[in-house]
Amino acid sequence: MKPTVIHLVGLTLGLFIGILTSKFELTSRMYIEIWRLQTVHDRNNRPRGTEGLPLGLIVPETDLYQRRLWGDPSEDLPDAPSRYLVTFTVGIKQKELVNKAVSKFPANWTILLFHYDGVIDQWDDLEWSKTAIHISASKQPKWWYVKRFLHPNVVAPYDYVFVWDEDLDLENFDAEKYIELVRKYGLEISQPALGPSDREPQWRMTKRREDVEMHNSTQEREGRCTSPILPPCAGFVEIMAPVFSRKAWRCVWHMIQNDLVHGWGLDLNLHRCAQPGYEKIGVVDSQWITHMRVPSLGEQGEIRNGAYAWEEVQSRCLLEFQIFNGRVHDALRSETASLPHV
Repeated sequence: MKPTVIHLVGLTLGLFIGILTSKFELTSRMYIEIWRLQTVHDRNNRPRGTEGLPLGLIVPETDLYQRRLWGDPSEDLPDAPSRYLVTFTVGIKQKELVNKAVSKFPANWTILLFHYDGVIDQWDDLEWSKTAIHISASKQPKWWYVKRFLHPNVVAPYDYVFVWDEDLDLENFDAEKYIELVRKYGLEISQPALGPSDREPQWRMTKRREDVEMHNSTQEREGRCTSPILPPCAGFVEIMAPVFSRKAWRCVWHMIQNDLVHGWGLDLNLHRCAQPGYEKIGVVDSQWITHMRVPSLGEQGEIRNGAYAWEEVQSRCLLEFQIFNGRVHDALRSETASLPHV
C-alpha cells in the first residue's frame, strides 16, 4: 500500500508542478509578446531620426506662444493660452485695412503677419503689432508661407486657424460669435459670407444670405457643378478667408503643394479634408466680410515681355491651377489603380 500512496502523491505533485510550470511559461510568453508589441508600437510612433532618444524625451509638437527670457518656464503662459491663430499675409500699403481687421479679434488671440514686401518696422506704432509674430520673405504669397511655417505640429495647440488675405473689410464681423456658430454647426472648414460690393462674388456659394445663420450648399451657374453635393455647389469655400479646425488643417497642409505658391485649385478640393464636405464645410452668413479686391500682391510680380507685373502673376496662377488639377487627377487615378480588383 505504501508504494501506491507514494506514487499517488508523486503523481499529484508532479501534475501540480507541471501546471505551475506551464502557467509560468504561458505568462512569461504573454509578457514577452506584450513587451514586443509595445516596442514595435513605440518604434512606429517615433518621429524619424529619434531612435537614439528615450521616448519620454521626445517632443514632436511645438507652438507659437511667445515666452520670456527669465523666470520659471512653467509660469511663462497664462492659465488659458490662446486657442485661436489668426494669420494675414500683408504689405505696408494695406496697413490701415489690416489694423482695422486685427481690431475685430480678441486681444488674447495669436496674431501672425506674413510680410511679402519685407517691411516690418513700420508696423511698430500699432500696439497689437508689438506682441504679434512677424515673418518676412520678399515677394512670397500666402500659401508659400503657410506650407513652411504652419506645419500641423506647430499649430497643434490651436482649435482654429484663420488663413486670411489682407484686403478684407471686417466691419460686420465678430470673431467670437463666428467661432460660436462654427462650433454650433460642426464646421471643420468655413469662411464668413461675402457681403455686398461693387462686384458679384466669383462663386455663388460664398455670397451672403440674409435669412440664415449659415449655409453649405447653393445652386451654381449651369455647368459648374458635377454633383449637388460636390464643390462648388457644396463643400466649398474660397481661399481668401478660410478658417480651419485643427483636424482639417492637418489634412489640408499635406495637400498644399510645396512648389505651387498661389493655392489655386485648393478650394475645389478642400472637401477631401472634411468629409462629408456638404456637412462639414460651410459659409457663415450672420458674420460677414467684404472683399475689397486690392491687387497689391500683384505689384510684387516682375515685368516681362512687355506685360504688366500683375499679368505675370496672373499667368503663374493659371499655370499652377492646371498643374494642381493634373496632380489631383493623377493621384486619384493611381489610388484607384492600387485598389484590389474584386
